[in-house]
Amino acid sequence: MSVEQQATISVSGNVIHCRGAWTLPNVTELERRSGKLRWPDAHDVTCDAGEVTAMDTGGALLLYRNLDSLRRAGRSVSLHGLKPEFAELVQLIETSARQARVADLRGPSWEARLSQAILRKQEAAVHALAFLGETAVMFGRSLMRPQAIRWRALLRVVELDGVRALPITGLLMFLVGIVIAYQGAEQLRKFGTNIFIVDLVGISLVREISPLIVAILIAGRSGSAYAAEIGTMKVTEELDAVRTLGISPIDLLVLPRSFALVVTLPLLTVYADVLGVFGGMLIATNQLNVSFAEFLARFEEAVAVRHFLIGLAKAPFFAIIIAMVGCYQGLQIRGGVDDVGRHTTIAVVQSIFLVIVFDAICSVLTNWWDI
Repeated sequence: MSVEQQATISVSGNVIHCRGAWTLPNVTELERRSGKLRWPDAHDVTCDAGEVTAMDTGGALLLYRNLDSLRRAGRSVSLHGLKPEFAELVQLIETSARQARVADLRGPSWEARLSQAILRKQEAAVHALAFLGETAVMFGRSLMRPQAIRWRALLRVVELDGVRALPITGLLMFLVGIVIAYQGAEQLRKFGTNIFIVDLVGISLVREISPLIVAILIAGRSGSAYAAEIGTMKVTEELDAVRTLGISPIDLLVLPRSFALVVTLPLLTVYADVLGVFGGMLIATNQLNVSFAEFLARFEEAVAVRHFLIGLAKAPFFAIIIAMVGCYQGLQIRGGVDDVGRHTTIAVVQSIFLVIVFDAICSVLTNWWDI
Protein backbone atom coordinates (compact mmCIF):
# COMPACT_ATOMS: atom_id res chain seq x y z
CA MET A 1 0.00 0.00 0.00
CA SER A 2 1.46 3.42 -0.96
CA VAL A 3 1.97 6.17 1.56
CA GLU A 4 -0.91 8.14 0.10
CA GLN A 5 -3.23 5.17 0.55
CA GLN A 6 -2.23 4.54 4.16
CA ALA A 7 -4.26 6.05 7.00
CA THR A 8 -2.98 6.69 10.51
CA ILE A 9 -4.10 8.37 13.71
CA SER A 10 -1.73 9.26 16.53
CA VAL A 11 -1.50 11.46 19.63
CA SER A 12 1.28 13.87 20.49
CA GLY A 13 0.72 15.90 23.65
CA ASN A 14 -2.69 17.49 23.28
CA VAL A 15 -2.67 17.17 19.49
CA ILE A 16 -4.30 14.35 17.52
CA HIS A 17 -2.66 13.80 14.13
CA CYS A 18 -4.72 12.34 11.26
CA ARG A 19 -2.90 11.35 8.08
CA GLY A 20 -3.45 9.49 4.84
CA ALA A 21 -6.56 8.24 3.10
CA TRP A 22 -9.51 8.12 5.50
CA THR A 23 -11.62 5.97 3.23
CA LEU A 24 -13.83 2.94 3.71
CA PRO A 25 -11.11 0.28 3.06
CA ASN A 26 -9.03 1.79 5.90
CA VAL A 27 -11.84 2.33 8.42
CA THR A 28 -11.42 -1.05 10.15
CA GLU A 29 -7.71 -0.48 10.77
CA LEU A 30 -8.34 3.11 11.88
CA GLU A 31 -10.98 1.95 14.35
CA ARG A 32 -8.57 -0.61 15.77
CA ARG A 33 -5.87 2.01 16.23
CA SER A 34 -8.31 4.51 17.72
CA GLY A 35 -9.38 1.96 20.31
CA LYS A 36 -5.76 1.55 21.48
CA LEU A 37 -4.92 5.27 21.68
CA ARG A 38 -4.56 7.12 24.97
CA TRP A 39 -6.43 10.35 24.32
CA PRO A 40 -5.02 13.66 25.64
CA ASP A 41 -5.94 14.54 29.24
CA ALA A 42 -5.85 18.28 28.52
CA HIS A 43 -9.08 20.27 28.41
CA ASP A 44 -8.25 21.83 25.03
CA VAL A 45 -7.49 19.28 22.33
CA THR A 46 -6.51 20.00 18.73
CA CYS A 47 -7.10 17.65 15.84
CA ASP A 48 -4.62 18.25 13.03
CA ALA A 49 -6.06 16.81 9.81
CA GLY A 50 -3.93 18.75 7.37
CA GLU A 51 -2.24 15.60 6.07
CA VAL A 52 -5.50 13.76 5.25
CA THR A 53 -5.21 13.03 1.53
CA ALA A 54 -8.61 11.40 0.89
CA MET A 55 -11.86 11.03 2.78
CA ASP A 56 -15.22 9.43 2.10
CA THR A 57 -18.37 9.02 4.22
CA GLY A 58 -16.91 6.12 6.20
CA GLY A 59 -13.77 8.04 7.15
CA ALA A 60 -15.72 11.21 7.93
CA LEU A 61 -18.09 9.24 10.19
CA LEU A 62 -15.16 7.68 12.08
CA LEU A 63 -13.49 11.07 12.54
CA TYR A 64 -16.74 12.59 13.79
CA ARG A 65 -17.25 9.73 16.28
CA ASN A 66 -13.75 10.17 17.73
CA LEU A 67 -14.16 13.92 18.11
CA ASP A 68 -17.68 13.53 19.52
CA SER A 69 -16.51 11.01 22.14
CA LEU A 70 -13.88 13.53 23.32
CA ARG A 71 -16.49 16.30 23.52
CA ARG A 72 -18.79 14.04 25.52
CA ALA A 73 -15.89 13.40 27.90
CA GLY A 74 -15.78 17.16 28.65
CA ARG A 75 -12.92 18.21 26.38
CA SER A 76 -12.93 21.16 24.01
CA VAL A 77 -11.92 19.87 20.56
CA SER A 78 -10.97 22.00 17.56
CA LEU A 79 -10.41 20.63 14.05
CA HIS A 80 -7.69 22.25 11.91
CA GLY A 81 -6.17 21.76 8.48
CA LEU A 82 -8.90 19.62 6.96
CA LYS A 83 -9.57 20.36 3.31
CA PRO A 84 -12.82 22.24 2.70
CA GLU A 85 -14.48 19.38 0.81
CA PHE A 86 -13.62 16.95 3.63
CA ALA A 87 -14.72 19.43 6.31
CA GLU A 88 -18.05 19.83 4.54
CA LEU A 89 -18.56 16.06 4.64
CA VAL A 90 -17.79 15.94 8.38
CA GLN A 91 -20.16 18.88 8.95
CA LEU A 92 -22.91 17.09 7.08
CA ILE A 93 -22.53 14.00 9.27
CA GLU A 94 -22.48 16.16 12.41
CA THR A 95 -25.71 17.89 11.37
CA SER A 96 -27.43 14.57 10.65
CA ALA A 97 -26.34 13.17 14.01
CA ARG A 98 -27.61 16.27 15.83
CA GLN A 99 -30.99 16.03 14.12
CA ALA A 100 -31.22 12.33 14.97
CA ARG A 101 -30.47 13.13 18.62
CA VAL A 102 -33.18 15.79 18.72
CA ALA A 103 -35.66 13.40 17.11
CA ASP A 104 -34.82 10.74 19.69
CA LEU A 105 -35.37 13.19 22.53
CA ARG A 106 -38.64 14.50 21.15
CA GLY A 107 -39.90 11.11 20.03
CA PRO A 108 -42.07 10.63 16.96
CA SER A 109 -44.25 13.53 15.86
CA TRP A 110 -47.95 13.58 16.68
CA GLU A 111 -48.71 12.87 13.01
CA ALA A 112 -46.55 9.73 13.16
CA ARG A 113 -48.12 8.63 16.44
CA LEU A 114 -51.61 9.24 15.06
CA SER A 115 -50.81 7.32 11.89
CA GLN A 116 -49.41 4.39 13.88
CA ALA A 117 -52.46 4.36 16.17
CA ILE A 118 -54.82 4.34 13.17
CA LEU A 119 -52.91 1.49 11.54
CA ARG A 120 -53.01 -0.53 14.78
CA LYS A 121 -56.76 0.06 15.12
CA GLN A 122 -57.34 -0.94 11.51
CA GLU A 123 -55.35 -4.12 11.97
CA ALA A 124 -57.24 -4.93 15.18
CA ALA A 125 -60.57 -4.29 13.43
CA VAL A 126 -59.64 -6.64 10.58
CA HIS A 127 -58.66 -9.38 13.04
CA ALA A 128 -61.86 -8.88 15.03
CA LEU A 129 -64.04 -9.08 11.90
CA ALA A 130 -62.22 -12.22 10.78
CA PHE A 131 -62.80 -13.77 14.20
CA LEU A 132 -66.49 -12.83 14.17
CA GLY A 133 -66.93 -14.16 10.64
CA GLU A 134 -65.29 -17.49 11.40
CA THR A 135 -67.27 -17.83 14.63
CA ALA A 136 -70.56 -16.99 12.87
CA VAL A 137 -69.92 -19.63 10.19
CA MET A 138 -69.14 -22.32 12.76
CA PHE A 139 -72.10 -21.16 14.90
CA GLY A 140 -74.43 -21.72 11.93
CA ARG A 141 -72.92 -25.13 11.18
CA SER A 142 -73.40 -26.18 14.80
CA LEU A 143 -77.07 -25.15 14.72
CA MET A 144 -77.61 -27.26 11.60
CA ARG A 145 -75.75 -30.19 13.17
CA PRO A 146 -76.57 -30.21 16.92
CA GLN A 147 -74.74 -33.50 17.37
CA ALA A 148 -71.48 -31.67 16.59
CA ILE A 149 -71.90 -29.38 19.62
CA ARG A 150 -69.62 -30.26 22.52
CA TRP A 151 -72.43 -30.76 25.02
CA ARG A 152 -70.19 -31.80 27.90
CA ALA A 153 -68.13 -28.62 27.66
CA LEU A 154 -71.33 -26.58 27.24
CA LEU A 155 -72.93 -28.02 30.37
CA ARG A 156 -69.74 -27.43 32.33
CA VAL A 157 -69.79 -23.75 31.35
CA VAL A 158 -73.49 -23.55 32.27
CA GLU A 159 -72.63 -24.85 35.72
CA LEU A 160 -69.65 -22.54 36.22
CA ASP A 161 -71.18 -19.37 34.79
CA GLY A 162 -74.83 -20.00 35.58
CA VAL A 163 -75.43 -22.16 38.61
CA ARG A 164 -72.44 -20.87 40.56
CA ALA A 165 -73.36 -17.28 39.74
CA LEU A 166 -76.79 -17.59 41.37
CA PRO A 167 -75.77 -16.51 44.91
CA ILE A 168 -73.90 -13.34 43.96
CA THR A 169 -76.46 -12.41 41.29
CA GLY A 170 -79.40 -12.92 43.64
CA LEU A 171 -77.81 -10.98 46.49
CA LEU A 172 -76.79 -8.11 44.24
CA MET A 173 -80.21 -7.72 42.61
CA PHE A 174 -82.00 -8.05 45.94
CA LEU A 175 -79.95 -5.13 47.25
CA VAL A 176 -80.50 -3.13 44.05
CA GLY A 177 -84.26 -3.61 44.43
CA ILE A 178 -84.05 -2.41 48.03
CA VAL A 179 -82.04 0.67 47.04
CA ILE A 180 -84.39 1.68 44.21
CA ALA A 181 -87.49 1.20 46.35
CA TYR A 182 -85.99 3.00 49.35
CA GLN A 183 -84.91 6.02 47.31
CA GLY A 184 -88.26 6.14 45.52
CA ALA A 185 -90.21 5.80 48.76
CA GLU A 186 -88.78 9.05 50.11
CA GLN A 187 -90.16 10.99 47.15
CA LEU A 188 -93.50 9.18 46.73
CA ARG A 189 -94.40 9.61 50.39
CA LYS A 190 -94.31 13.40 49.98
CA PHE A 191 -97.08 13.30 47.36
CA GLY A 192 -99.13 10.47 48.86
CA THR A 193 -98.59 8.24 45.84
CA ASN A 194 -97.23 5.24 47.69
CA ILE A 195 -98.71 2.67 45.33
CA PHE A 196 -96.61 3.94 42.43
CA ILE A 197 -93.57 2.36 44.05
CA VAL A 198 -94.68 -0.76 42.17
CA ASP A 199 -94.39 1.01 38.80
CA LEU A 200 -90.98 2.40 39.71
CA VAL A 201 -89.49 -0.86 40.90
CA GLY A 202 -91.22 -3.19 38.42
CA ILE A 203 -90.65 -1.36 35.15
CA SER A 204 -87.12 -0.13 35.91
CA LEU A 205 -85.94 -3.55 37.06
CA VAL A 206 -87.45 -5.92 34.52
CA ARG A 207 -86.93 -3.65 31.51
CA GLU A 208 -83.52 -2.08 32.09
CA ILE A 209 -81.69 -2.60 35.35
CA SER A 210 -81.83 -6.37 35.84
CA PRO A 211 -80.54 -7.41 32.39
CA LEU A 212 -77.88 -4.68 32.46
CA ILE A 213 -76.61 -5.42 35.98
CA VAL A 214 -76.55 -9.17 35.32
CA ALA A 215 -74.64 -8.63 32.06
CA ILE A 216 -72.07 -6.38 33.77
CA LEU A 217 -71.66 -8.92 36.57
CA ILE A 218 -71.17 -11.80 34.12
CA ALA A 219 -68.76 -9.70 32.05
CA GLY A 220 -66.57 -9.18 35.10
CA ARG A 221 -66.96 -12.74 36.35
CA SER A 222 -67.06 -14.90 33.21
CA GLY A 223 -65.70 -12.66 30.43
CA SER A 224 -62.46 -12.20 32.33
CA ALA A 225 -62.28 -15.94 33.01
CA TYR A 226 -62.63 -16.72 29.30
CA ALA A 227 -59.79 -14.37 28.39
CA ALA A 228 -57.54 -15.69 31.17
CA GLU A 229 -58.23 -19.37 30.44
CA ILE A 230 -57.71 -19.14 26.69
CA GLY A 231 -54.72 -16.82 27.12
CA THR A 232 -53.06 -19.22 29.54
CA MET A 233 -53.62 -22.07 27.10
CA LYS A 234 -51.98 -20.01 24.40
CA VAL A 235 -48.99 -19.06 26.56
CA THR A 236 -48.42 -22.69 27.52
CA GLU A 237 -48.75 -23.69 23.83
CA GLU A 238 -51.80 -25.89 24.46
CA LEU A 239 -53.62 -24.18 21.58
CA ASP A 240 -50.76 -25.11 19.24
CA ALA A 241 -51.18 -28.72 20.28
CA VAL A 242 -54.93 -28.48 19.67
CA ARG A 243 -54.36 -27.14 16.17
CA THR A 244 -51.79 -29.88 15.53
CA LEU A 245 -54.51 -32.44 16.28
CA GLY A 246 -56.72 -30.78 13.65
CA ILE A 247 -59.19 -29.30 16.16
CA SER A 248 -60.33 -25.72 15.73
CA PRO A 249 -59.90 -23.59 18.90
CA ILE A 250 -63.15 -21.82 18.03
CA ASP A 251 -65.03 -25.12 17.95
CA LEU A 252 -63.39 -26.31 21.15
CA LEU A 253 -63.34 -23.13 23.24
CA VAL A 254 -65.46 -20.34 21.78
CA LEU A 255 -68.69 -22.08 20.72
CA PRO A 256 -69.37 -23.95 24.00
CA ARG A 257 -68.94 -20.73 25.98
CA SER A 258 -71.11 -18.76 23.57
CA PHE A 259 -73.95 -21.31 23.56
CA ALA A 260 -73.76 -21.65 27.34
CA LEU A 261 -74.00 -17.90 27.97
CA VAL A 262 -76.86 -17.52 25.48
CA VAL A 263 -78.79 -20.07 27.54
CA THR A 264 -77.62 -18.93 30.96
CA LEU A 265 -77.93 -15.15 30.82
CA PRO A 266 -81.71 -15.01 30.13
CA LEU A 267 -82.32 -17.44 33.00
CA LEU A 268 -80.17 -15.35 35.32
CA THR A 269 -82.07 -12.26 34.21
CA VAL A 270 -85.42 -13.81 35.17
CA TYR A 271 -83.94 -14.90 38.50
CA ALA A 272 -82.62 -11.37 39.06
CA ASP A 273 -86.02 -9.87 38.20
CA VAL A 274 -87.72 -11.98 40.87
CA LEU A 275 -85.25 -11.17 43.65
CA GLY A 276 -85.02 -7.49 42.71
CA VAL A 277 -88.81 -7.11 42.81
CA PHE A 278 -88.91 -9.03 46.09
CA GLY A 279 -86.44 -6.58 47.62
CA GLY A 280 -88.64 -3.72 46.44
CA MET A 281 -91.69 -5.41 47.97
CA LEU A 282 -90.04 -5.54 51.38
CA ILE A 283 -89.25 -1.81 51.35
CA ALA A 284 -92.76 -0.99 50.05
CA THR A 285 -94.27 -2.93 52.95
CA ASN A 286 -92.02 -1.42 55.63
CA GLN A 287 -91.79 2.17 54.38
CA LEU A 288 -95.04 2.80 52.47
CA ASN A 289 -97.45 0.31 54.03
CA VAL A 290 -98.07 -1.36 50.69
CA SER A 291 -98.87 -5.00 51.45
CA PHE A 292 -97.60 -7.92 49.40
CA ALA A 293 -101.09 -8.51 48.00
CA GLU A 294 -101.47 -4.87 46.96
CA PHE A 295 -98.00 -4.86 45.48
CA LEU A 296 -98.63 -7.96 43.38
CA ALA A 297 -102.04 -6.72 42.23
CA ARG A 298 -100.60 -3.38 41.13
CA PHE A 299 -97.58 -5.15 39.57
CA GLU A 300 -99.84 -7.22 37.33
CA GLU A 301 -101.71 -4.10 36.29
CA ALA A 302 -98.82 -1.64 35.86
CA VAL A 303 -96.00 -3.77 34.48
CA ALA A 304 -96.94 -4.92 31.00
CA VAL A 305 -95.55 -8.15 29.61
CA ARG A 306 -93.71 -6.21 26.92
CA HIS A 307 -91.43 -4.64 29.55
CA PHE A 308 -90.41 -8.10 30.72
CA LEU A 309 -89.93 -9.37 27.15
CA ILE A 310 -87.83 -6.36 26.15
CA GLY A 311 -85.49 -6.93 29.09
CA LEU A 312 -85.36 -10.65 28.43
CA ALA A 313 -84.68 -10.17 24.70
CA LYS A 314 -81.53 -8.16 25.45
CA ALA A 315 -79.94 -10.96 27.47
CA PRO A 316 -78.91 -13.26 24.57
CA PHE A 317 -77.26 -10.35 22.77
CA PHE A 318 -75.44 -9.36 25.94
CA ALA A 319 -74.29 -12.98 26.25
CA ILE A 320 -72.89 -13.03 22.70
CA ILE A 321 -71.04 -9.75 23.28
CA ILE A 322 -69.46 -11.00 26.53
CA ALA A 323 -68.46 -14.39 25.12
CA MET A 324 -67.06 -12.99 21.88
CA VAL A 325 -65.01 -10.25 23.53
CA GLY A 326 -63.64 -12.54 26.25
CA CYS A 327 -62.64 -15.31 23.85
CA TYR A 328 -61.23 -12.88 21.27
CA GLN A 329 -59.01 -11.14 23.80
CA GLY A 330 -57.78 -14.52 25.03
CA LEU A 331 -56.78 -15.50 21.51
CA GLN A 332 -54.94 -12.19 21.01
CA ILE A 333 -52.44 -12.86 23.78
CA ARG A 334 -48.90 -13.07 22.41
CA GLY A 335 -46.56 -12.56 25.36
CA GLY A 336 -46.30 -14.07 28.82
CA VAL A 337 -48.21 -13.78 32.07
CA ASP A 338 -48.22 -9.98 31.97
CA ASP A 339 -49.98 -10.07 28.61
CA VAL A 340 -52.63 -12.39 30.06
CA GLY A 341 -53.45 -9.86 32.76
CA ARG A 342 -53.54 -6.97 30.31
CA HIS A 343 -55.89 -8.67 27.86
CA THR A 344 -58.09 -9.90 30.70
CA THR A 345 -58.55 -6.31 31.82
CA ILE A 346 -59.26 -5.23 28.24
CA ALA A 347 -61.86 -8.00 27.90
CA VAL A 348 -63.77 -6.80 30.97
CA VAL A 349 -63.65 -3.13 29.99
CA GLN A 350 -64.66 -3.74 26.37
CA SER A 351 -67.45 -6.14 27.35
CA ILE A 352 -69.02 -3.70 29.80
CA PHE A 353 -68.62 -0.80 27.36
CA LEU A 354 -70.24 -2.69 24.46
CA VAL A 355 -73.05 -4.00 26.67
CA ILE A 356 -73.91 -0.48 27.81
CA VAL A 357 -73.70 0.86 24.24
CA PHE A 358 -76.00 -1.91 22.99
CA ASP A 359 -78.44 -1.24 25.83
CA ALA A 360 -78.47 2.48 25.02
CA ILE A 361 -79.18 1.74 21.34
CA CYS A 362 -82.03 -0.59 22.33
CA SER A 363 -83.50 2.10 24.59
CA VAL A 364 -83.42 4.68 21.79
CA LEU A 365 -84.97 2.28 19.27
CA THR A 366 -87.76 1.13 21.61
CA ASN A 367 -88.53 4.78 22.35
CA TRP A 368 -88.74 5.55 18.61
CA TRP A 369 -90.99 2.57 18.04
CA ASP A 370 -93.07 3.48 21.13
CA ILE A 371 -92.80 0.06 22.75
